[in-house]
Amino acid sequence: MKAYWFNEESFAQNPDQKLAHAYSPDRPVTLETLRISGVLYWSVSPQNWEPEIDRIAAENGYKNRDVINVTKEGLGDLYEAKLKIFFEEHLHEDEEIRFILSGSGFFDVRELKSDAWIRIHVIPGDLLVLPAGIYHRFTLDEFNAVKALRLFKDEPRWIAYNRSGDTDINPFRVKYIQEANR
Repeated sequence: MKAYWFNEESFAQNPDQKLAHAYSPDRPVTLETLRISGVLYWSVSPQNWEPEIDRIAAENGYKNRDVINVTKEGLGDLYEAKLKIFFEEHLHEDEEIRFILSGSGFFDVRELKSDAWIRIHVIPGDLLVLPAGIYHRFTLDEFNAVKALRLFKDEPRWIAYNRSGDTDINPFRVKYIQEANR
């Protein structure tokens, strides 16, 4: 995992969401900065991941799981539409928990104080937990493929609420802001 400040100017010049859009020189973001934003991260062996993922799941109450294959083959005719939906700035009323099995991609999260984007490049072995209520988005990188284990506290579901005045007052967003400002 590599986290850094997203370069909006680079994105404005070339709006290909799959490019790194990093500053030069790099402007890295620490795990502590991510933690302050409520984002949790574990590095787990991609070869022998099941015991560690099972332990983390049990400790955090993640009872259900499935696998998502974000590729042209995996999503078929929905590929382009899904990539567009995933890259819309949104929040969820549940944690978003992803363990990268293969491939790579970018999770972008809004830093609460500045509202700037932090880009998190995930690769196999990365386990990322985004808190309910955080504004974020996802895209593939230039390799165009990621296979991820999704973990859930309850039944598997993925409901995105795109950023708007309504989501700014969503109870899960309000709770996220209150907890992040402690």
